[in-house]
Amino acid sequence: MKKFFFVLMILFLLSGCGSASVSPTPALPTLIPPSPAPFTPVSGGVPTSEAIPPEATPVCISFEPTQADIDRALEFTGKLFERLDWQRSYTVAEGRVTVTWFSETLAAVGFLEALIFPCGYEELDLDYYFNVDNWTVVFGNYESYRLVNDCRTDDGTRLYQFRTVEQGYEYDARYWTVSDTDARVIAMMLVFPVETPQVANEYAYSLFPQLTNCP
Repeated sequence: MKKFFFVLMILFLLSGCGSASVSPTPALPTLIPPSPAPFTPVSGGVPTSEAIPPEATPVCISFEPTQADIDRALEFTGKLFERLDWQRSYTVAEGRVTVTWFSETLAAVGFLEALIFPCGYEELDLDYYFNVDNWTVVFGNYESYRLVNDCRTDDGTRLYQFRTVEQGYEYDARYWTVSDTDARVIAMMLVFPVETPQVANEYAYSLFPQLTNCP
């Protein structure tokens, strides 16, 4: 099992980045901020500044993560991964902070991204962002994957549940998204062997007690 876990770990870290190399979640499509309000046509079809209401112009922030973004990403899971042999690493890039944990004992992986939407986002933007093309990139180097279920709570927290296969072994993957601020989203994924559902549920409950599994 250890041998296949290392294969899983390598695939997890190689599951696409843009065109197909680094880690699965960094491979998410390029951040696309929501479109500003459409221009109001004027004479000759050329928009003018007077045609754009002040409130229609989005107030955008920088793509670059701040120290607060880094701290938020590192502290989001609390002390959950401080037990057993979980090993942590993280990277900072334009538009995101990425944190990865893996445990050889549990043959499991945890993956978090603090994503920055510079001009803000709405539910439709998240629907567009976390779509079929995104999952194709995330699980691009697995033998197979399938979306088992998805659901969300009233506060907008989403859960996508997958069954993946690699080297003949099946894994349960749960992927949550949390609207953290008006311009930031937390994406969190846990991947555990299907043979250890109780352990996977315990970790899921520790992070998202109101949305451990979809109904």
